[in-house]
Amino acid sequence: MYTIIYSLFYLISLIPWKIFYWISDFIAFLLQYIIRYRADVIKNNLAIAFPNKSLKERNKITSEFYQQFTDSFIETIKLLSISTKSFEKRFTSNVEVLNDLHKTGQSVQIMAGHFFNWEFANWGIAKYSKYPFIAVYMPLGNRFFDKMILDMRSRYGSIMIPATNFRNQFHQYASKGNYAMALAADQNPGNPMSAFWVPFFGQPTPFVKGPEKGAKLNNTAQVFVHFYRTSRGHYHSQYEIMTTSPNYFKDGQLTALYVKVLEEKIKLYPSNYLWSHRRWKYKFEAEKHGKLLVTNN
Repeated sequence: MYTIIYSLFYLISLIPWKIFYWISDFIAFLLQYIIRYRADVIKNNLAIAFPNKSLKERNKITSEFYQQFTDSFIETIKLLSISTKSFEKRFTSNVEVLNDLHKTGQSVQIMAGHFFNWEFANWGIAKYSKYPFIAVYMPLGNRFFDKMILDMRSRYGSIMIPATNFRNQFHQYASKGNYAMALAADQNPGNPMSAFWVPFFGQPTPFVKGPEKGAKLNNTAQVFVHFYRTSRGHYHSQYEIMTTSPNYFKDGQLTALYVKVLEEKIKLYPSNYLWSHRRWKYKFEAEKHGKLLVTNN
């Protein structure tokens, strides 16, 4: 059954890019104006993040978001058959930042946000970095599609670890030597009572503690990666060192620094962020959640 499903999607992936984007434009139109996919969530998120922008400006961001949202899925299908030569033309990065860190012998924790297109970014790290690349992912409910996505992501050697089994699998790879591990650290925490609360676009917001704890435990350099579209179907990943001394920071301050950089990057390309998730679903209560963290770094 898997072979049949994979073969079908592989054949679909052979459709020319131009036609794929016609399809993407049509789906984006349906999602925005007919189905109105998570329209209220997107509207509310943008109103919170950009209160000084006009309604017209926020509507423009919304339309661009839907286009990039559907493009990302269309492009993921295309990656099933894309040649290495074509991928190299469509993806650039300043990977020398990672490779210079590799020379020091220090492992790296790559801190990402929910930008588009994360599939290009995943391949870029695995293909061009000198580090063994570990990526943490959330398994899909459908086992056939889950295997197809995993096979695609592993094309250039990415080591995929499910978030549901991270503790059991991570150490067997980390113990073999230095590594680069990517985390989407802007996930909503399962329990806001056990989170760092940080101002994000002026609103108290909970962020998971795991990435900071792991960085300090393993003394990994913290590198922020900002990936974004340079033109349709073409992407760039920009790596930026946040610190090589994570234990210098007090509890929560490393997370606060990450959030500060994340917000700065979102403001550069507002439609490049996954606004369809409820980023501000929890209300901050000092008596329950403790101190609101900020950073001046």
